[in-house]
Amino acid sequence: MSVVINARIVAFAVHALAVVASVMLFVWSICYRGGFAWESTNKTLLIFNLHPVLTLTGLVILGGEAIISYKSLPFEKRVNKLIHLVFHAIAIILGILGIYAAFKHHNEKHVPNLYTIHSWVGIGVIVLYALQWLYSFIIYFFPGGSSTLRRDLLPWHIFLGVFVYVLAVGNSVLGFLEKLTFLEKSGLDKFGSEAFLVNFMAIITILFGTFVLLIVYSKSPPSVEEDNNYSYSPI
Repeated sequence: MSVVINARIVAFAVHALAVVASVMLFVWSICYRGGFAWESTNKTLLIFNLHPVLTLTGLVILGGEAIISYKSLPFEKRVNKLIHLVFHAIAIILGILGIYAAFKHHNEKHVPNLYTIHSWVGIGVIVLYALQWLYSFIIYFFPGGSSTLRRDLLPWHIFLGVFVYVLAVGNSVLGFLEKLTFLEKSGLDKFGSEAFLVNFMAIITILFGTFVLLIVYSKSPPSVEEDNNYSYSPI
């Protein structure tokens, strides 16, 4: 079942929301949280600030752009496939670095790791994301499975990709909630500008993910490489 919309037009909304989310994220991290550092005496802020930037930019924004590449970019299939593959690989790398930043912050501050549902789901997301990329690389890129195998696995490829992406978006929103709750318990004004900024970032993240999924289930642009009106659109 497909939604009858022009995927390439909707993709502009996705790109715009990606820019808005990125700007808001950097404004929050730099103007409100003090910036970034891999080594810092102010470990409460600067090291941990890398976590939301890297994970949201990687797993949600770049991951979303990778997902819609088959329907949003006007290139031939093999070029879109390469973009799809590379964007997902970069997303995984950024996600791993973001999770490492959180562990590094916790370890240096002697804070326990993996004690919240956000952290549990986050580990699950990065593991599933990496496994999905690895099996997809083998089946669809190199060495590549038979045409029958690729066709039979495609529905599972799409389902697992959507599942992992929805988890990533949901867990990012959960992370915003968790961080804001900690800040408010430390005295942050619940109706202050920073609280509103974080809440709006969560809303933009949800909207971004929603438009990505809308494109996934939209009717594809006509393709000379396909026998029907629906192009190959793995996640």
